[in-house]
Amino acid sequence: MSIFDEQPDNLWVDGAAGPIVRPYVLTRGRTEPSRGKIDLITLVVTVRQVAPREPGLDPECVAIVSLCLQPQSVAEIAARTNLPAGTVRVLLGDLLDQGFIAMQEPHSETDMHDERLYRAVLDGLRAL
Repeated sequence: MSIFDEQPDNLWVDGAAGPIVRPYVLTRGRTEPSRGKIDLITLVVTVRQVAPREPGLDPECVAIVSLCLQPQSVAEIAARTNLPAGTVRVLLGDLLDQGFIAMQEPHSETDMHDERLYRAVLDGLRAL
């Protein structure tokens, strides 16, 4: 009898768990998005709805497009789809290439050194 013949009583994967798809299958082995770096705080919004039975779109991509009817950060998308952030970034790159979403990248650090920004924050705090 081999170890493969044994059936432990506490299987962590069973029929009730549903199908398991590894993240690299969803991204077809890719680890980087098609367009540059996508930060966790990048905002994503749907600009084109998915047609019923859209050819070539995985259910995860359809879910992302539906989720982003309201702007969502990449971190929120990863949390709500229960997918790793790296996988979400690759899928977002694909959706961007296909024209389903638009992204707003965070401002660069150079903008953070603008004195006007600090003054606006202080004025806002004083107004409270």
